[in-house]
Amino acid sequence: MSEVVLLDVSERIATVTLNRPEARNALSSEVLRSLPKVMAEADGRDDVDVVVLTGTDPAFCAGLDLKELGTPGANLGGAVPPDQRGPFPPMTKPVIGAINGVAVTGGLELALNCDLLVASTRARFGDTHARVGLLPGWGLTVLLAQAVGVRRAREMSWTGNFLTADDALVAGLVNHVVEHDDLLPFTRRLAADVAGNEQDAVRQLKRTYAAVAEATVEEGWRIEAADARAWRARGFDPTEVARRRDKIMTRGRTQT
Repeated sequence: MSEVVLLDVSERIATVTLNRPEARNALSSEVLRSLPKVMAEADGRDDVDVVVLTGTDPAFCAGLDLKELGTPGANLGGAVPPDQRGPFPPMTKPVIGAINGVAVTGGLELALNCDLLVASTRARFGDTHARVGLLPGWGLTVLLAQAVGVRRAREMSWTGNFLTADDALVAGLVNHVVEHDDLLPFTRRLAADVAGNEQDAVRQLKRTYAAVAEATVEEGWRIEAADARAWRARGFDPTEVARRRDKIMTRGRTQT
């Protein structure tokens, strides 16, 4: 069986790749266990200055694995570990998301937890939490509003409609849009630009940006986490996800 999260290090850049292409890199329990460990390993390596997070084509990440969520629901509990805020531990080094395809719901949250985003022309971004019947737990209501503004964030969450790569660039969700075949080369060049600077300064700037944001959004993270826990405690029914899954996937295909 192939590894579900891959790590490659070269030229001081760690590339972390979600590797479930047959499931559009959906977040299974195995991925949710592996990703934090691989990200922490990349962050702790002395030969790494920048981390690139991407997916094996054709998708970046389709969010929680609805097949697993719709049977035992095991990956739901792993979505918000009690000792971890977000999909991976706090990173001391910059993380650049290379969005090669759809980034949906949990996949969108995964992208939002990156510091910078480069999108392929094939990228699509959507928040379908409300369609699945879940609430976000990885900071979406904080980070999406920071990126695109609260009104557009509300629209994305309430409608479940997708943004194209170009729409995402206009909205401020991504830094760059490039042709699909140039996604990783372009992202690596951007990462090399970051790696070429004084790393103590880069990492301090990362901490400073985080501290400034934290001064205004800490309460938002707390509220979202509390609401997500309360929502699950009300009695999440995995069979409801199974019932909705085909409808969600069919609608998503019309937008991607």
